[in-house]
Amino acid sequence: MNEKLRKLLEEIQNKKAQVKSLADEGKIEEAKAAKEELKTLQDKFDLLKDIEDPEGDGTIPPAQNTAPVNPKDSTKEFANAARTGFKNTMTEGVQADGGYTVPEDIQTRVNEYRDAKASLIEEVDVEIVSTNKGSRTFKKRAQQTGFQKVAEGGKIGPKVTPQFERMSYEIDKYAGYLPVTNELLADTDANITGTLVNWLGDESRVTRNNIILAVAATKEKTAISGLDDIKKVLNVTLGQAFKATSKIITNDDGLQWLDTLKNEKGEYLLQPDPANPMKMRICAGATIIPVKVIPNQDLKSDTSTAGHRKIPFLIGDLKEGIKFFDRNQMSIMTSNIAAIGNLNAFEEDLTIFRAIEREDCKVKDSAAFVYGELDLAEAAPTAK
Repeated sequence: MNEKLRKLLEEIQNKKAQVKSLADEGKIEEAKAAKEELKTLQDKFDLLKDIEDPEGDGTIPPAQNTAPVNPKDSTKEFANAARTGFKNTMTEGVQADGGYTVPEDIQTRVNEYRDAKASLIEEVDVEIVSTNKGSRTFKKRAQQTGFQKVAEGGKIGPKVTPQFERMSYEIDKYAGYLPVTNELLADTDANITGTLVNWLGDESRVTRNNIILAVAATKEKTAISGLDDIKKVLNVTLGQAFKATSKIITNDDGLQWLDTLKNEKGEYLLQPDPANPMKMRICAGATIIPVKVIPNQDLKSDTSTAGHRKIPFLIGDLKEGIKFFDRNQMSIMTSNIAAIGNLNAFEEDLTIFRAIEREDCKVKDSAAFVYGELDLAEAAPTAK
């Protein structure tokens, strides 16, 4: 590589550091401008390298030997990065910046895998954010009383102006690690990618479920003893503002209870949705409400009281009720010499992968959903 290209690489690395520094300081507009300069430098480097050093040895081959540039294979890129410890080296000799951003098509596969199992992220209002903290403004809900009748020549009275409130967010970091044998890293690209994407996707899904459920659980529990209580929640507590967009979210225990409900004709009330037979809904008189089931291992029933199983029922419109702030960044790093707990990567010939993502979650409108709880008495186990 000639001196001109080496100097250009140094400028690129310095500009990357500047973009990262400005972003960390919250100077977003300046960071965006610096990023555009970085793109220009990178384009310049790519053009000059193709002309002045296409083979990396400082020579220029004849024009007829110039091969077209192959499109980037993100699966191979991801697998190769895994094998080399996610060194984010754009070119030979350039040090990594400390992390590896999941390629776009791999990120898409992670998201698809996350949604393949029971996920609550699609039920809530998700906003992609680019800063670590911020706030959003909402108009408070108020009971409007209308205008007052005024006699001719009479004074017009004042009305209460709209009131507003702010919801703040602050991104938190969530992380975990996965030990992988170095034999697996020597396997095919597809196997490496599949293993890591499955793990990343499922861990991310469970993490987000836990965050959303923890926020939902901050609401006071509403006791439910039967279907009539659910109908009252829909008709009265939530009312017409949310009834049309509401659904019931429960676990396997709740599904079992709902699946045993019958009308006076002995017909089961839980039925498949004609428009989508894979989805379920409760049909009881004028009430028709979709039902979504989250496995018991993700949405647990409360069995802390002996002889009782308290089954959760999230009823309402969670897109209006809960807001999820997604920093939309997943980074992964590896080490083949780290020691974590009882694991020693060097001694056991392992590579330890660490994944990090950042998000926050808040109650957006507490009137949009109810956290119901059905208390079922359980029979005591029979002595043997």
